[in-house]
Amino acid sequence: MLSQELLDILVCPACKGDLIYDATAQTLTCPACRLRYRIEDDIPIMLVEEGERLDVSGPATT
Repeated sequence: MLSQELLDILVCPACKGDLIYDATAQTLTCPACRLRYRIEDDIPIMLVEEGERLDVSGPATT
C-alpha cells in the first residue's frame, strides 16, 4: 500500500495531472490521459510507455 505522502506528490508523467489510486487493483489512473500505471511491490511504474491505455469507446452495443 502506498503512503499518503507519496500519493500527494505523484502526478501523471505524460500530462502532470492528478492520479486516482486503486489500492485493490494496485494501479494509478490518469483520467485526463486515460492511462493506467501498475504498482509492483509498492513501487509505481510511472513510465508512459508502460502505461495501459484505457478504452475510450466504452462497452460495445449490439
